[in-house]
Amino acid sequence: MIAAGNPSGRWAMAALVLALVCCSCTSRSLQGALVPTAESAEGTSRVPILVATTRQRSTDDVGEMFNGERASAMSYARIAVSIPPDDARKIGEIQWPSSPPGNPHREFVTASAEYLDRPGFNTALTAIAKATRRGKAMIFVHGFNNRFDEAAYRLAQIAQDSKAPVIPILFSWPSRGVVGLRAYEYDRESASQSRDSLEQLLDTIALSPSVKEVIVLCHSMGCLLTLDMLRSRSMRGGKIGAKVRNVLLVAPDVDINVFREQMQQMGSARPRFALFLSQDDHALKISRSIWGGATRLGDINPDEEPHKSDLAREKVLAFDVTHLEGNSHSRAFDDVTSVMGMIERRLAAGQQLAEDAPRTGVVSQ
Repeated sequence: MIAAGNPSGRWAMAALVLALVCCSCTSRSLQGALVPTAESAEGTSRVPILVATTRQRSTDDVGEMFNGERASAMSYARIAVSIPPDDARKIGEIQWPSSPPGNPHREFVTASAEYLDRPGFNTALTAIAKATRRGKAMIFVHGFNNRFDEAAYRLAQIAQDSKAPVIPILFSWPSRGVVGLRAYEYDRESASQSRDSLEQLLDTIALSPSVKEVIVLCHSMGCLLTLDMLRSRSMRGGKIGAKVRNVLLVAPDVDINVFREQMQQMGSARPRFALFLSQDDHALKISRSIWGGATRLGDINPDEEPHKSDLAREKVLAFDVTHLEGNSHSRAFDDVTSVMGMIERRLAAGQQLAEDAPRTGVVSQ
């Protein structure tokens, strides 16, 4: 890592801050977003989210639930997020409460929030699967500069706007939720230290008889954690697990050479990987500069060599979302309806995400 005390360090700090500010959401939540409100509104949708986290439980802000400090053991929770009707909001955005607990007619609000133990988490997973008649669980692993409430509301937005028939489960590792080189270093270390806990969560979900399939969705630095966990799991046990069928990598802040090695180490008994990239991802271009020019997986051109051949050989489906609207580092979430359409067209063409793709090479949108 570049030291912050020399000219190069100062430049890197300024560039990183600029990039991440530009790539963050237009507004951030005020304190207290996770304080439940009893108020409801007609036409709203309620998204139940299960949580597993390596963050410490917050003791000074009841509306935070979990802070950015590292915990020695995993904690669990359940949150229900109320989302206003589509005609009262812009799809793809989180309408943060202007003043907590918020107005459910036009803002995201927390309908309920409670801490769980591990048996309670398992019970809640079974109950949600039964109530929603869903057998697919989706684990979301957030990226750098995410507070806990932001990750929870983002997952609720993804689940709501994608209309995906899944049980949303948040794995939240201890991100500081601030920008700066020290925060970046802290976040990378926190993500790395959370690898075993993420694997533990995957085991818990996969062992549930109510869950027939597991999807892993990760973003930015969260993809580094996810790939490391899957590689370690595969090398130690010889396989990742039959229920884990799809891994979705969104704007992964991962060295392309590291990714290539990880895929080879996982072997053939691995899930289908789908890559969502933007060639104009400013945050990843800054990350590339900070890491000595190492190409980031999330902003490659999938039609150029050697990337095209590499992706085809590893049977990675590439979705180029450069042309979509929204923030370059998160537009796959900002314009999730268009992304779902891209996936549906790929499925209609016979390229099943969970099956072997045609051997004619990767197809980019």
